[in-house]
Amino acid sequence: MKAASITDYRELARRRLPHFLFEYIDGGSYAETTLARNIADLKDIALRQRVLRDVSAIDLSVELFGRKQAMPVALGPIGLAGLTARRGEVQAARAANAAGVPFSLSTVSACPIAEVARGVDRPFWFQLYMIRDRAFMADLLAKAAEAKCSALIFTVDMPVPGARYRDIRSGLAGAPGFAGQARRLMQALARPGWAYDVGLRGRPHVLGNVLPVLNGRTGMEDYFAWMRANFDPRVTWKDLEWVRQKWPGPLILKGVLDPDDARSAADLGADGLIVSNHGGRQLDGVLSGARALPPIADAVGDRLTVLADGGVRSGLDVVRLLALGARGVMLGRAWAFALGAGGQAAVSHMLRLIEAEMRVAMALTGVTGIGAIDRTSLAGYSAASNAG
Repeated sequence: MKAASITDYRELARRRLPHFLFEYIDGGSYAETTLARNIADLKDIALRQRVLRDVSAIDLSVELFGRKQAMPVALGPIGLAGLTARRGEVQAARAANAAGVPFSLSTVSACPIAEVARGVDRPFWFQLYMIRDRAFMADLLAKAAEAKCSALIFTVDMPVPGARYRDIRSGLAGAPGFAGQARRLMQALARPGWAYDVGLRGRPHVLGNVLPVLNGRTGMEDYFAWMRANFDPRVTWKDLEWVRQKWPGPLILKGVLDPDDARSAADLGADGLIVSNHGGRQLDGVLSGARALPPIADAVGDRLTVLADGGVRSGLDVVRLLALGARGVMLGRAWAFALGAGGQAAVSHMLRLIEAEMRVAMALTGVTGIGAIDRTSLAGYSAASNAG
């Protein structure tokens, strides 16, 4: 099967990855209502087709946080994504590097910061959670600075992990000890290509960045135990002032869904925010990214850079989010599916698909530059209604 879309890459990843790992990437929380809304609400947004305009020279380039990039997308942070391919985060970072777009490394990545930094020649972004151990957080921030990470994504919507039923059903979580290990091993052996290339040749540590504080423990149970023990439900806006003081570069808050919280982020001195519901993996039943984005963009205006994620499965979806008010779009499952399906080459191809689809969408909506995409690019909007 040759992938022609991100949906195709999802199917290829399902065929190649162990069941527990695919379900971890693909699933959401509770009944997965928000997960479904992210995709459905984007599909429901109609673009405004325009004709007889000169669209012979389309420019996708944009400047975000002081750096020019080839198009307004970035590979967002995904925990454990590096387990989908051998040293997976390094492969994905190289694909983003070649495409001229940012790569974001998760705190809970398989590959540590230093390894990713050695594998690329462009700065990447680093994502951090508020962790109880502030000394460990300071150490991670220092490592990110040493690796010349160009921006810090600070995730604010995870004081506690959401309830993810698929992880329990698949055996990834809720199955401690030998029984859980045996169940995951059988699933891995059912995917011999993955088991050999990733499980044996890849030498994966579940949490490369936190391995120093795990005292040699690298199992799935250790991953979930560390998460439960270290995420901090006491965090407030006051705690974020500490992060702002420790990190001198661009600071982007991820997980904002409310306009009042967006204003607080701007007051704090954040440089950007990501309108996000954590891919439908935290509080189920909340607004989709597409629904939450316009009022947030209106609330903060130009005070900070607004990015968005959630349900993006094509370049058309990127254009839709830009029209709703985002300056850039974070890709999540899109790159994880591609990485799981075919490594770096597949991630590179996925980014080319996004670019090609964006070019077609822009041409047929009559715009030639990213800055010209706004709500007048949507059906039902006009310059007069947008001004009002």
